[in-house]
Amino acid sequence: MHVIGISSQAAGHKTLLPALKEELQKQGSNIVIVAGGVIPPQDYDYLMKETKCCSAVFGPGTRITDAALETLSLIEESITE
Repeated sequence: MHVIGISSQAAGHKTLLPALKEELQKQGSNIVIVAGGVIPPQDYDYLMKETKCCSAVFGPGTRITDAALETLSLIEESITE
């Protein structure tokens, strides 16, 4: 299983993440996508629920261990699906 982590610093997350997800789906890929950086909290639902282009968003201040554990959990979930 693979994971792509995207760090958004330039406010392109609402365009780039859906485009990435679409391209991966075209190729039949089941890669887990997670995002981080300076993504405004009000955009989290858009990315994870509305467009479903990423499985998790890790905002500023997220502890690395918390992000790692959640990412590992997402990998396990995707394997069992």
